[in-house]
Amino acid sequence: MKKLIRDFKNYWEITQNWQLLFPFIGVLLLGFTSIRLIKLFPISWFNPIDSYYLPYFLVLLYFSAIYYLFLKIVIYSIIKLENKWIVDQRWELIRIFIVFAITGSSSMLISRPVVKLIDSSFKNLNIFFYWFIFIFVSLTFYQILLIFWGWLLGQFEFFWKFEKKMLKRFGLGIFFDKEQ
Repeated sequence: MKKLIRDFKNYWEITQNWQLLFPFIGVLLLGFTSIRLIKLFPISWFNPIDSYYLPYFLVLLYFSAIYYLFLKIVIYSIIKLENKWIVDQRWELIRIFIVFAITGSSSMLISRPVVKLIDSSFKNLNIFFYWFIFIFVSLTFYQILLIFWGWLLGQFEFFWKFEKKMLKRFGLGIFFDKEQ
Protein backbone atom coordinates (compact mmCIF):
# COMPACT_ATOMS: atom_id res chain seq x y z
CA MET A 1 0.00 0.00 0.00
CA LYS A 2 2.84 2.40 0.83
CA LYS A 3 4.42 1.70 -2.55
CA LEU A 4 1.13 2.44 -4.29
CA ILE A 5 0.79 5.79 -2.48
CA ARG A 6 4.43 6.63 -3.16
CA ASP A 7 4.02 5.84 -6.88
CA PHE A 8 0.82 7.93 -6.97
CA LYS A 9 2.62 10.86 -5.32
CA ASN A 10 5.56 10.54 -7.70
CA TYR A 11 3.35 10.41 -10.80
CA TRP A 12 1.33 13.48 -9.82
CA GLU A 13 4.41 15.26 -8.41
CA ILE A 14 2.87 15.57 -4.95
CA THR A 15 5.48 16.74 -2.48
CA GLN A 16 3.32 17.44 0.59
CA ASN A 17 0.47 15.42 2.04
CA TRP A 18 -2.05 18.30 1.92
CA GLN A 19 -1.79 18.20 -1.89
CA LEU A 20 -3.48 14.78 -1.80
CA LEU A 21 -6.66 16.70 -0.99
CA PHE A 22 -7.18 17.66 -4.64
CA PRO A 23 -7.07 14.15 -6.14
CA PHE A 24 -9.41 13.08 -3.31
CA ILE A 25 -11.84 15.91 -4.09
CA GLY A 26 -11.61 15.02 -7.79
CA VAL A 27 -12.53 11.41 -7.05
CA LEU A 28 -15.49 12.57 -4.93
CA LEU A 29 -16.70 14.95 -7.65
CA LEU A 30 -16.53 12.17 -10.25
CA GLY A 31 -18.56 9.95 -7.93
CA PHE A 32 -21.12 12.69 -7.35
CA THR A 33 -21.45 13.27 -11.09
CA SER A 34 -21.89 9.55 -11.69
CA ILE A 35 -24.64 9.36 -9.08
CA ARG A 36 -26.41 12.36 -10.61
CA LEU A 37 -26.34 10.71 -14.04
CA ILE A 38 -27.71 7.43 -12.70
CA LYS A 39 -30.82 9.30 -11.55
CA LEU A 40 -31.59 10.14 -15.21
CA PHE A 41 -32.27 6.47 -15.95
CA PRO A 42 -35.06 4.82 -13.94
CA ILE A 43 -33.98 1.34 -12.90
CA SER A 44 -37.39 -0.05 -13.93
CA TRP A 45 -36.36 0.44 -17.58
CA PHE A 46 -33.57 -2.06 -17.17
CA ASN A 47 -35.19 -4.47 -14.69
CA PRO A 48 -37.21 -7.08 -16.62
CA ILE A 49 -36.79 -9.65 -13.82
CA ASP A 50 -38.71 -9.12 -10.61
CA SER A 51 -35.94 -9.49 -8.05
CA TYR A 52 -35.21 -7.74 -4.79
CA TYR A 53 -31.43 -7.42 -5.27
CA LEU A 54 -31.25 -6.82 -9.02
CA PRO A 55 -32.01 -3.05 -8.90
CA TYR A 56 -29.19 -2.52 -6.38
CA PHE A 57 -26.83 -4.53 -8.53
CA LEU A 58 -27.85 -2.51 -11.61
CA VAL A 59 -27.30 0.79 -9.80
CA LEU A 60 -23.85 -0.38 -8.72
CA LEU A 61 -23.10 -1.57 -12.25
CA TYR A 62 -24.25 1.72 -13.85
CA PHE A 63 -22.35 3.75 -11.27
CA SER A 64 -19.17 1.78 -11.91
CA ALA A 65 -19.49 2.09 -15.70
CA ILE A 66 -20.19 5.84 -15.65
CA TYR A 67 -17.48 6.47 -13.06
CA TYR A 68 -14.91 4.50 -15.06
CA LEU A 69 -15.86 6.30 -18.28
CA PHE A 70 -15.55 9.73 -16.69
CA LEU A 71 -12.27 8.82 -15.01
CA LYS A 72 -10.83 7.72 -18.35
CA ILE A 73 -12.03 10.94 -20.03
CA VAL A 74 -10.55 13.14 -17.29
CA ILE A 75 -7.19 11.34 -17.27
CA TYR A 76 -7.04 11.44 -21.07
CA SER A 77 -7.82 15.17 -21.02
CA ILE A 78 -5.17 15.83 -18.37
CA ILE A 79 -2.57 13.96 -20.41
CA LYS A 80 -3.49 15.91 -23.56
CA LEU A 81 -3.49 19.29 -21.81
CA GLU A 82 -0.39 18.63 -19.72
CA ASN A 83 1.93 20.14 -22.32
CA LYS A 84 -0.44 22.96 -23.27
CA TRP A 85 -1.15 24.27 -19.77
CA ILE A 86 2.00 25.35 -18.00
CA VAL A 87 1.90 24.44 -14.29
CA ASP A 88 4.62 23.86 -11.71
CA GLN A 89 3.46 20.40 -10.66
CA ARG A 90 1.21 17.84 -12.34
CA TRP A 91 -1.29 17.70 -9.45
CA GLU A 92 -2.21 21.31 -10.21
CA LEU A 93 -3.94 20.06 -13.36
CA ILE A 94 -6.41 18.24 -11.11
CA ARG A 95 -7.00 21.49 -9.24
CA ILE A 96 -7.65 23.28 -12.55
CA PHE A 97 -10.19 20.63 -13.56
CA ILE A 98 -11.90 21.00 -10.18
CA VAL A 99 -12.13 24.77 -10.71
CA PHE A 100 -13.76 24.22 -14.11
CA ALA A 101 -16.24 21.73 -12.62
CA ILE A 102 -17.22 23.96 -9.71
CA THR A 103 -17.45 27.03 -11.95
CA GLY A 104 -19.77 25.36 -14.44
CA SER A 105 -22.09 24.06 -11.76
CA SER A 106 -22.17 27.25 -9.71
CA SER A 107 -22.72 29.48 -12.75
CA MET A 108 -25.80 27.45 -13.67
CA LEU A 109 -27.09 27.55 -10.09
CA ILE A 110 -26.75 31.33 -9.99
CA SER A 111 -27.94 32.12 -13.52
CA ARG A 112 -31.19 30.08 -13.38
CA PRO A 113 -32.88 32.27 -10.74
CA VAL A 114 -31.64 35.44 -12.48
CA VAL A 115 -33.13 34.32 -15.81
CA LYS A 116 -36.39 33.29 -14.11
CA LEU A 117 -36.56 36.75 -12.55
CA ILE A 118 -36.02 38.36 -15.95
CA ASP A 119 -38.59 36.03 -17.55
CA SER A 120 -41.20 36.77 -14.88
CA SER A 121 -40.70 40.51 -15.26
CA PHE A 122 -41.24 40.32 -19.04
CA LYS A 123 -44.17 37.85 -18.78
CA ASN A 124 -43.21 34.82 -20.86
CA LEU A 125 -40.47 35.75 -23.25
CA ASN A 126 -40.12 34.35 -26.74
CA ILE A 127 -38.20 31.05 -26.54
CA PHE A 128 -35.30 32.33 -28.67
CA PHE A 129 -35.00 35.51 -26.63
CA TYR A 130 -35.22 33.48 -23.42
CA TRP A 131 -32.32 31.20 -24.49
CA PHE A 132 -30.28 34.17 -25.67
CA ILE A 133 -30.68 35.80 -22.24
CA PHE A 134 -29.97 32.49 -20.50
CA ILE A 135 -26.72 31.93 -22.43
CA PHE A 136 -25.64 35.55 -21.96
CA VAL A 137 -26.32 35.53 -18.21
CA SER A 138 -24.70 32.10 -17.77
CA LEU A 139 -21.55 33.15 -19.65
CA THR A 140 -21.32 36.38 -17.66
CA PHE A 141 -21.54 34.57 -14.34
CA TYR A 142 -19.16 31.89 -15.65
CA GLN A 143 -16.45 34.49 -16.36
CA ILE A 144 -16.79 36.04 -12.92
CA LEU A 145 -16.94 32.74 -11.06
CA LEU A 146 -13.99 31.30 -12.99
CA ILE A 147 -11.77 34.03 -11.59
CA PHE A 148 -13.32 33.71 -8.13
CA TRP A 149 -12.93 29.91 -7.85
CA GLY A 150 -9.49 30.08 -9.45
CA TRP A 151 -8.41 32.60 -6.84
CA LEU A 152 -10.00 30.63 -4.00
CA LEU A 153 -8.24 27.40 -5.02
CA GLY A 154 -4.88 29.06 -5.64
CA GLN A 155 -4.80 29.20 -9.44
CA PHE A 156 -5.53 32.89 -9.99
CA GLU A 157 -2.65 33.51 -12.43
CA PHE A 158 -3.60 30.58 -14.64
CA PHE A 159 -7.28 31.59 -14.78
CA TRP A 160 -6.56 35.29 -15.24
CA LYS A 161 -4.51 34.44 -18.36
CA PHE A 162 -7.20 32.00 -19.44
CA GLU A 163 -9.89 34.64 -18.92
CA LYS A 164 -8.04 37.28 -20.92
CA LYS A 165 -7.55 34.83 -23.77
CA MET A 166 -11.23 33.86 -23.71
CA LEU A 167 -12.43 37.47 -23.66
CA LYS A 168 -10.14 38.30 -26.58
CA ARG A 169 -11.83 35.51 -28.53
CA PHE A 170 -15.20 37.09 -27.70
CA GLY A 171 -13.92 40.34 -29.20
CA LEU A 172 -13.45 42.06 -25.84
CA GLY A 173 -9.64 42.17 -26.00
CA ILE A 174 -9.59 45.97 -26.12
CA PHE A 175 -9.80 45.98 -22.32
CA PHE A 176 -6.54 44.05 -22.01
CA ASP A 177 -4.42 45.53 -24.80
CA LYS A 178 -3.13 48.29 -22.51
CA GLU A 179 -1.70 45.79 -19.99
CA GLN A 180 0.69 44.15 -22.42
